[in-house]
Amino acid sequence: MEIALQSLMVTENFVMDNIFYINLILSVVIVFFQRKDPKSVWAWLLVMYFIPIVGFIMYMLVGQDLYKRRMFRTKEIADELNSSIRKQEERIFKNEFKAKDREINEFSDLILYNLESADAVYTDDNDVEIYTNGNDKFDAMIEEINQAEKYIHVQYYIIKSDEVFDRIMEALIRKANEGVEVRVLYDSMGCRNLKRSDVKKLRENGIMTAEFFPAFLRRFHLRINYRNHRKIVVIDGKTAFLGGFNVGKEYIGKDTKFGNWRDTHLKISGSAVTSLGIRFILDWNYAAKENLFKTDKYFETKLKETRGNNGIQIISSGPDSISQNIRNNYVRMINKAKNNIYIQSPYFIPDDVVLDSLKIASMSGIDVRVMIPCMPDHPFVYWATYSYMSDLLSVGAKCYTYDDGFLHAKGMVIDGKVACYGTANMDIRSFKLNFEVNATIYSMETAAKLENIFMSDLAKSTQITPYIYANRPLVIRIKEQVSRLLSPLL
Repeated sequence: MEIALQSLMVTENFVMDNIFYINLILSVVIVFFQRKDPKSVWAWLLVMYFIPIVGFIMYMLVGQDLYKRRMFRTKEIADELNSSIRKQEERIFKNEFKAKDREINEFSDLILYNLESADAVYTDDNDVEIYTNGNDKFDAMIEEINQAEKYIHVQYYIIKSDEVFDRIMEALIRKANEGVEVRVLYDSMGCRNLKRSDVKKLRENGIMTAEFFPAFLRRFHLRINYRNHRKIVVIDGKTAFLGGFNVGKEYIGKDTKFGNWRDTHLKISGSAVTSLGIRFILDWNYAAKENLFKTDKYFETKLKETRGNNGIQIISSGPDSISQNIRNNYVRMINKAKNNIYIQSPYFIPDDVVLDSLKIASMSGIDVRVMIPCMPDHPFVYWATYSYMSDLLSVGAKCYTYDDGFLHAKGMVIDGKVACYGTANMDIRSFKLNFEVNATIYSMETAAKLENIFMSDLAKSTQITPYIYANRPLVIRIKEQVSRLLSPLL
């Protein structure tokens, strides 16, 4: 024992005596052996400078890249998918593309871009329903679950063991006992408050479950920085749900800290459901090691009696993507806008490309409005978000804080014609580090509804005027500066 203690003391003394050189070597690893954004590199070097050794351990836990490696495969459907994409590209190149809504034809280049970059097949036979209230969303989802005949696929970033999940679990178990296939996929980090007894109960009732990036020894998340932030529910290939609501009582306004929870969720029926079904299966195959692409029934589009006329592209992105598909789609939309750009996001930490695009749009006379929450759920992220209001205010954009509870809606509408809503925040983390999925909707009817919702939210918001921002307290200025400095890591 004494020898072991002496050895430990010798090691400790060596580390302390040579901490500068050790930290220098570890810093070189970050700079030369990881291909990261320069801002992120400098931020990590700053952390390592002030917290030697510990900073590097933090980097190993949350800062590593996935090197854009392909995590999800579509081997069994690749030919069919590529064939659909190539046919649509050819129609656009030959000027044969005609949307049901003539006003949407001017966005054929945006559709082509998403086809080329994100393999996002365009469909124009979809119905879209919008939910901004958690109770309404969960009621609609459970109603669709109750009508399921073949399969139910459920994926959430956060599932908490409380009254909301109890309702959903009861409905899923009932359908599983009727012979319906039920699968539940959840993120390990986001669902750390999901009781293992609930997972066991699901399995005992024939429901298949899978955990994305499971924790090491049930506690340590070695990939804490890479989370599957998607929220997808697909039922029989007929109906799909996508948006910002997770599963927990705060999402129905029963958390006293946040009060009313203002979010946006979509119910989609039509051919776009197949694209969301493929997205779920890609994630499921990776997490569960079960290849569902061998079963045709999951890819047969089951249209309802009433065909819709919403054009939709389902766009996915993540750290394994070659391009930042959702970010780039936002940038293209911003550059296409002629009259107005309305953005809602709980976390607004744009990179230079997005920020510059918005500033250029505002300086070009386009009505740019950004709405964020009036309260933080993650303090550093919130104050970094608030700091970016200065950049927008300086070029004439309008900024607002939503006052009626917590704003968690994630999306953008341009010119009352095209909207993009889903799981991705308007921040660097969602663009680069999280696995996300959004629906870009080409429909004046749906875009107008989302625009009207935005305008209704303005009545419950406070405008951040240049005067209000300039006179914010010193403590807020300090919070902003510190958080802005760390924004590449947030």
